[in-house]
This record gives sequence, C-alpha cells and structure tokens, in this order.
Amino acid sequence: MSDVSVPEVEAYIAEATRSAWEVPGVLRDTPRRPVAGVGIIGAGTMGGGIAMNFAAAGIPVTLVETSQDALDRGFGRIRANYQRSADKGRFSHEEVEARIARLSGTLDFNALAGNDLVIEAVFEDMRVKKDIFARLETLMQPGAILATNTSALDIDEIAAVTARPGDVIGLHFFSPANVMKLVEVVRGERTSDDVVVTTMELARRIGKVAVLVGVCPGFVGNRILRRRQEQANRLLAAGVMPWTIDTAITGFGFRMGPFQMTDLAGLDIGWSRGGSTGNPVRDALCEMGRRGQKTNAGFYDYDEDRRPAPSEVTERLVREFSGGQAAAMGDDEIVETCIFPMINEAVKVLEDNKAQRASDIDVIWLNGYGWPREKGGLMYFADMVGAPAVLARMERLGAEDPSCTPARALRTLAAGGGRFTELDFGGLKTGRER
Repeated sequence: MSDVSVPEVEAYIAEATRSAWEVPGVLRDTPRRPVAGVGIIGAGTMGGGIAMNFAAAGIPVTLVETSQDALDRGFGRIRANYQRSADKGRFSHEEVEARIARLSGTLDFNALAGNDLVIEAVFEDMRVKKDIFARLETLMQPGAILATNTSALDIDEIAAVTARPGDVIGLHFFSPANVMKLVEVVRGERTSDDVVVTTMELARRIGKVAVLVGVCPGFVGNRILRRRQEQANRLLAAGVMPWTIDTAITGFGFRMGPFQMTDLAGLDIGWSRGGSTGNPVRDALCEMGRRGQKTNAGFYDYDEDRRPAPSEVTERLVREFSGGQAAAMGDDEIVETCIFPMINEAVKVLEDNKAQRASDIDVIWLNGYGWPREKGGLMYFADMVGAPAVLARMERLGAEDPSCTPARALRTLAAGGGRFTELDFGGLKTGRER
C-alpha cells in the first residue's frame, strides 16, 4: 500500500467535493424551478429530520401524517432536537421558536397542494409509495417537484404511476437527516434536467453535500454497502465472531463495524417471525427477542448505558450454525474480505453508468457512511492498494460467490495500469442525451 500525505488526501477530498456539484451535459442556463414551500409526507425520524433542514434554511414546511399521535411525536422530536442544539449554544432559544414557526402539521393530505416540492418519507413499501404518488399527480400544481426519500426502491417504477415522470426524482437523505451531510439525488430515466439542477442547488441551500446518482437497487452507497455486509455474513457463517469482524473494521478506521451497525439499526428490520433474512444467526437472535440496542441485546449484550460486550448467546449460535469451533482470521484478511468487494462493486457502478465519476463515490462514502478520512475515499484507497491486489482477492472470493466476480475494468486496470479514481465510462445521461 502506497503512503500518502495528509495535505494530498485533503486536496483530493476538496476537489472531489467540488466536482460532485457539477452535472455534465446540463446547460448552465437551464431554468431553475422556484421552491418557496416544501411538503413532507411522514413526520417520523426521517421526515422530521428532513423538515428541520428546510426550516433552518428559512423555508416553510408542511408535515403530513396519518394520525395525531404520530404528528405530535414528530413535532416533539423536532423540538427536542432543536432545544438540545440551543442548550449547547449552537443558536439562540429564540431561533428554536423561529424554526418551529416555519413548520405546520396536518392530517389533511390535500394541505400539500400549493407547495413547490413534496418529499415522500414513509416506510419502504413500493405499494404504499405508488399510492402516494398517484395521489400527488392530481393534487400538486403543474411544475411542482415530486420527490421520494427511498433508500433502495426503483424510482422509475414509482414515477410510472404518474403522468408527469419528468417531475419525479429521488432525494435520499441519510439518517439522522438533520445531521448527516449527504443527499443522493437520484435521477430517474425521465427526470427533467431542470428538476435535477433545482434539487442539487436546493441541497446546497440547506447545507447538504449532494451527489447525483442513477437508478439501481440501493443506488450507489447502499449498493456498495451491501457487498460489505454480505461478506461479513459469510465470515460469520464460517465461524468468525461478530466482534472479531467489527474490531477489524473499526481498526481500519470506521467508527462502527457491520454487526455494531446492525445492532444500532435493529436486527428486526426486514425480519418477520418465522421468516428468514438469509442470516440464521440473526434470525435466531430475533426469535429470542434480541433485536439490538433497543432491547439491550443483539449480536452484543448491552448494559444500562448501552455499552456493548461480546455475548455468550451469540457465540454459541455462531458455533452451532458454523458447525464447529470459532474460526481464526487476522484483521488484514477480514478487511480485504469486506472492503475489496466494495471496491469491485464501485467499479461495476461506474461500468453501469450509475455514478457521474469515480470521485463521486468517494464523496458519498465520506459524507454518508463514515469512511475514514485519512484514506481519502473508497476509490482513493483502491489506488493506494493497487488493482493487482484487489483482483487477487476478488478472484479468490469470486470462486465461491458470484457477486464477487471481478469487474471487467478491474481486470483491465490490473493488467495495464491506470487509476481507479480516473475510471470514466461516460457517467449518467442527461435528458437530452437519452
């Protein structure tokens, strides 16, 4: 692995962040749509967090919920978040009231009409989202932007239920949305160029870092993250303990490892009693009522302060499902097994034209997933390691796991040289280029 200096890394990150705002192929004089008011469907943790960004920027927000209890909980959470910030001196208590005053809550879906942008922030269910967008099509004024906060679902499928797919776009905020900087702006097949540039500029206005991506399962960030989780699960199935894996990943520079993240999010996300997530250890833990930090037990045991400790219950399950003793594996091998498939998938993202440029992937991982800054980003780190080393690991993993089949461009880089950060397959297509 080549050594790089801190100034060199910081210069790369600064240039990558600047470049992420540029949308090639879209004329500079493309008209922007006015956004003077925003409607948000869902006042939960995500919807409320999104609303806080707009209120902080001086933009009025209409929050719509299906029950008064949900609406009250949402506003209570927003006020508590603002109050904590004011108590820490980040802004005045008067500013708390000014921001709250920019928010209005209602159970009347029709109250969204008249807003220039509406963001759907309900749970990940395609049928529910389609129903919402079918209603929005006739309710919202001409020229209004219809956005979904989905983290993985097909935006083109959502847009297809409307007669105005050019108005539909994805705005994937990261949780907690009032804190995390990243927004993946997801351009659908028929999203208009003016909708793209308007939402990119709006993201800047509310203090976010926006990266334009294309439609595919998980978009760019979660598509790549899935590869890390899959490999972590494979190591678990082979008998490597979750805390051994997490220690290697945190040693690499992440604040949390994959199983610490799962405990934080909740093991029961995507799980139902009697069902299967594809991870028998996780399924067994859920059946036992160990759902993560919220139950003080998941892959780890937690004390009253939510400090984690290795769990004998989990260790017994890992040994049971792996058919033997705990497997021994060094940190370097764990890191290569979990991180190199992410590099390989990032190359496939570029081959599929789902990101504009390689450095955009680094901006996503730095701002949305806690990539260690000293390593510059996923693609920057790949250049530090070198394509031959990545290819060698992917060939070993790909022999057992088709999802790890080496990308064509990875083989090309390994054979002929070149840099991951300079890979260019033409990027996303604009409305005029399709």
